[in-house]
Amino acid sequence: MRKLLSLAVLLLLSASLFGQVQITTSWTFDALPKDVKVGDEVELILNVSIIKEWYIYTTKQKESVMAIPATPYFEANDTYELVGEFYGVDPKYKYDDIWGDTVEYFKTSGQFRQTIKILKPNAEIRGLLEYQTCSDVTGLCVLYEDEFDFDMINVEGSDQMKEEPSPTDESDYVTKNFGKNVKPINNGESLWGFFLGAFLFGLAALLTPCVFPMIPMTVAFFTNDKQSRAQAKGKAVFYGFSIIAIYILIGLVFTSFFGVGLANDLATGAVPNIIFFAVFLIFAISFFGYFEINLPNGFINKMDRKADKGGLLGVFFMAFTLVLVSFSCTGPIVGTVLIQSFQGEVIKPVVGMLGFSSAFAIPFTVFAFFPGLLKGLPKSGGWLNTVKVVLGFIELGLGFKFLSIADQAYHWGILDREIFIAIWFLLALGLALYLFGFIRFPHDDKKASLGIGRLGLGLASLVFAIYLFGGFTGGKLNALAGYLPPIKQTDFSFQVALGLKEPPQRSAVAPEAFDGIVKHADFLELPHDLKGFFDYDQAIAFAREVNKPLFIDFTGHGCVNCRKMEQNVWSDPRVLKLLNEEFVLVALYVDDKTELPEKEWYSSTFDGRVKKTVGKQNFDFQIVKFNGNAQPYYVLLDNEEELLHEPVAYLPEADQFLAFLEKALNRFKLGS
Repeated sequence: MRKLLSLAVLLLLSASLFGQVQITTSWTFDALPKDVKVGDEVELILNVSIIKEWYIYTTKQKESVMAIPATPYFEANDTYELVGEFYGVDPKYKYDDIWGDTVEYFKTSGQFRQTIKILKPNAEIRGLLEYQTCSDVTGLCVLYEDEFDFDMINVEGSDQMKEEPSPTDESDYVTKNFGKNVKPINNGESLWGFFLGAFLFGLAALLTPCVFPMIPMTVAFFTNDKQSRAQAKGKAVFYGFSIIAIYILIGLVFTSFFGVGLANDLATGAVPNIIFFAVFLIFAISFFGYFEINLPNGFINKMDRKADKGGLLGVFFMAFTLVLVSFSCTGPIVGTVLIQSFQGEVIKPVVGMLGFSSAFAIPFTVFAFFPGLLKGLPKSGGWLNTVKVVLGFIELGLGFKFLSIADQAYHWGILDREIFIAIWFLLALGLALYLFGFIRFPHDDKKASLGIGRLGLGLASLVFAIYLFGGFTGGKLNALAGYLPPIKQTDFSFQVALGLKEPPQRSAVAPEAFDGIVKHADFLELPHDLKGFFDYDQAIAFAREVNKPLFIDFTGHGCVNCRKMEQNVWSDPRVLKLLNEEFVLVALYVDDKTELPEKEWYSSTFDGRVKKTVGKQNFDFQIVKFNGNAQPYYVLLDNEEELLHEPVAYLPEADQFLAFLEKALNRFKLGS
């Protein structure tokens, strides 16, 4: 009984661990020899690397130990046969408190082997490896299943040479090297992409009236005659690192208040997104020059006095003073980066501040090392205010994006796709008119000429406006697929409103042969007129009835990559044909705010909280059932609710996604 209780606790901990995005192992596969003939024996080698403080159970365990041993499941075929047993090479042994006995394990790294005999030229050796890893610090355990494929073996007489898998094939690469429990970054970009975006925001902050004039003033401090060049360079470097440290501290403070769970709620919540919209609106009005956002003068003066003390401490407070004095220009930009970080992991605010501050600090340090470069800087002038106004238009565009996310999650219907496109179109056109000199703001230089920079930016804004205009006439605007609301039959249409087009007839959501009402179809839609469901129980019941595999799409209203997949990958005729004809489709929105009847509420086994909304229940189902927390997340099941393929996330290439569908479909047909 004690062992069974321990096993139950381990399984429960395993489920909760996946919500924390744990990756404990990575695998590489090899074979000796690789070039063989029919009748030869080959040693299959499976190398595993394990992260710090974790270990993996090997193949042989005592009967008293109920841990899951590493077990391979080879796909049976007549091209090879197994010789001997699957075993771990030189495993370690220790007493395990969980099981009360000695266990066989690998820590840090390990190797498993299996001998096979080649029976035919075109040998296909692949399968599934099941194993369990545990932490010797927290006591948590995780169950994994990883696919393996020894396609590096070349058999003499085979009719084709096997190619090494391409590292760009995300599905196979991720599955082979990390397993199904890798949680790709959601919401549209990697941390590197976010870092680069924040870096560009930092460069933009340098070109504002509050910061740009301070570059030569600050450099002059480091290049005065009272200190040696070595001292000046040392202080300049410390000054730059101080700026970075201050902004990273801001990111850390932000992180301490908002964790992953809260960040996910804020990402699509009505109140926070309305607040974000209002904040961006205020930022924009400030950048347009109607008022300034300033910190209290008393606090700034106090920091400035500390900067006069000299030494490295004085340099630090000098950097702090720069951050404070420039706040009226940098505050909205920093706020933009931090608010954008709500869409990602806990580490994202720190990454954003690192990117922003790096760009912000580099010029001060570089010009202190090479003061002669200051001669090449353009003089301060009206162009600096132009930069602020351009940023103001960008802030407005971002603000409406946040309002759109809440609009989709709560089904308000105030920012339908064409309304949203119209707003961005007017902003792009307004920016072009401003840059061409037709619109003026309070601090603009009325005598400013139309230089090359303004002309180039103005033309770019006009081109963007023209591109957006195509959205009113049915254009898909693929470049903005992840940022625009999805195309829906119920959307407001300017062509329909002007009588230029008949209103679309909402097509039936239910697949053919379904006799009933599709749950949640009154407020949710599938793209491309696909037929399907929005409730798992309905979908799996219908899949069993028609004997088709189930395609689960874990998606979200605020998910950038979900929209990209739907518009750029699902639209491929080959993919659409499979989804329409071979699968039963169910879209499970994890961020939908629609509250369900009280009789449908339940307490989660994952976090113990009551799940009342469509989104909360779908997200809980994804975590508990499939150990996933990313969107998009695609799961293919047979009628017995068994996986037909390892779940995959964002696959931006149609060929990759098609291969994923076809492989699962073939397995379903073979097993049915």
